[in-house]
Amino acid sequence: MAGKQFPRIVFVGAHMEAEAPFERLIERGNDVCGLVTLDRDSLQRMSGGVDLTALASGEQIPVLPVRNVNDRSAVEWIREKSPDLLLVVGWTQLVKTELLRVPTFACLGFHASLLPKSRGRAPVNWAIINGETMTGNTMIVLEPEADSGDIVAQREIAISDEDDCCTIYQKVGETEADMLDEVLPMIEQRILPRRKQDDSEATVMPKRRPEDGIIDWNRPTRAIYNWVRALTYPYPGAFSLLDGEKIWIWKARPDGNPLASGNASPGEVALDGEGWPWVCTADGWIRLVSVQPEGGPKLSGQAAAMTFLKSGSVLGETEVAAR
Repeated sequence: MAGKQFPRIVFVGAHMEAEAPFERLIERGNDVCGLVTLDRDSLQRMSGGVDLTALASGEQIPVLPVRNVNDRSAVEWIREKSPDLLLVVGWTQLVKTELLRVPTFACLGFHASLLPKSRGRAPVNWAIINGETMTGNTMIVLEPEADSGDIVAQREIAISDEDDCCTIYQKVGETEADMLDEVLPMIEQRILPRRKQDDSEATVMPKRRPEDGIIDWNRPTRAIYNWVRALTYPYPGAFSLLDGEKIWIWKARPDGNPLASGNASPGEVALDGEGWPWVCTADGWIRLVSVQPEGGPKLSGQAAAMTFLKSGSVLGETEVAAR
């Protein structure tokens, strides 16, 4: 790493979106004087968590694994590094006032939406669920209240029909690296561009829980497709129920429809001529490409159809789903 220079940076991150900006700081030769990340147990429980410690160790960057970045010991560790800039990326905990006051220049973070739109939790997942074709990423000055700080830089991110939550978060990381390239030269001159958010235009997205991923087959095919791709790996996944057991749907396809509608009901499974399972929806059928039975491995839809996902099976029956 480069020697002491302005700004000295402590990087706080653990989610997959943090990898690209952390690598960019190293490539740029910025003075990254510390990495704060989640401890092993906390990282394993985080959807989309990524281990940055090997990269930090290779660059002789001191590493502090934590459960909570606001713990007094963590705040003191960061304070001892005398950072000018605290950069928080891919971190689910709000940074409290005591820590926000530690860096001498600024505490900056990112939120994966075009703020002030879609403040709150899971903005990428909600954008896909809602069928949006454009989202974004915003660099902000961190404040005690979530996602409310001044905007420093912003990028739009297109959502294609083939994107899912994993590919969008990869794009999010790339835009973060790009915004660092834009903003850091100004910070090096002790200039921080910033503009206030218009709170009157703010929207807030609710928190999502793994149990919220259950599929409603009474919805249209396109809505179910968006649901599956919004919740797939590295998130807990969309799921349905078969004979009281969970079936995760990791990938589905809405394209084509080789099956006649007949008298099928939403949730009913039928096989096409190539052995792919299709599930009836409110307005058609959706093909299951990758599934996983509870306690079993991930399987292609064809493999699942040869074992447990038979034609005539019904997913998500009302009396089972109510359990």
